[in-house]
Amino acid sequence: MSELASPWIDFNLYLIAGRGDSCGRNLEFVVEEALRGGVRAVQLRDKTLSTKELYETAYELRRLTARYGAKLIINDRVDIALSVEADGVHIGATSLPIYKVRRLLGERKLIGFSAHNQVQAITAQEMGADFITFGPVYYTPSKAPYGDPVGLEKLNLITGMLEIPVFALGGINQQNLAEVTHCGVRGIALISAIMAAQEPREAAKGLLARLPSLDHGY
Repeated sequence: MSELASPWIDFNLYLIAGRGDSCGRNLEFVVEEALRGGVRAVQLRDKTLSTKELYETAYELRRLTARYGAKLIINDRVDIALSVEADGVHIGATSLPIYKVRRLLGERKLIGFSAHNQVQAITAQEMGADFITFGPVYYTPSKAPYGDPVGLEKLNLITGMLEIPVFALGGINQQNLAEVTHCGVRGIALISAIMAAQEPREAAKGLLARLPSLDHGY
C-alpha cells in the first residue's frame, strides 16, 4: 500500500463516541479518560441529539480534544463542525457529496468516509476523501444494518487498492487486533472496546500498545 501524503492524519486509533455508547456514564468523562489513555482522534456520532444538544456536546468535546492535542471529527454535520472549529467531518453514502463537503470545509479539514464495499471505497478516494473506515470487519450489533461482515480478505484487498489511509471498523478488540493490523490498515476505528470498557483509559492504552507505530516516513 502506498498512501498519499496525509500530514493531518497523525492517529491510528479513531474513537467513535455518542451519549448512548458510554453505558450510562457522562460522555465527556469517558472521552477524557480515553484521551488520557492516548487516543488522538475522536468522532462525535450521535443521531439522537437535537441540533442544540449536538452543538453543546461538540463544543465540550472540542474543548477536551484541544486540551489533549487530539482531533475532533463530527459525523455528517458540516454546520456543527464549522461552528466548533472541529478538524473535519465523517460522512457516508447518504450524506452530502464529498466535493460539496470539501467546498464548505476548505482544504485543511479532514473528510472521512464510511465505506462498506469496494465501489464505495474506490469512489471515496476518487472524490477526494482523506481517509475511509471500512467494515464491518466482524459482526457487531451497531453495524448489523450495513450487512454481513466484510471479513479480513476484503479488508486486505481494499488496503492494497487504495492510496488513502484505511481504518478497519466493526467488532475490533484486543483479541482480534493483530490479525486486523496484518491487513495493512492505517489503524482501527471502534466504539465499544473503549466506550463500554470499565476503565476506558486502560482500554485505550492496551489497544494503542498493540497497534503498529505511525513512524512510517509519510
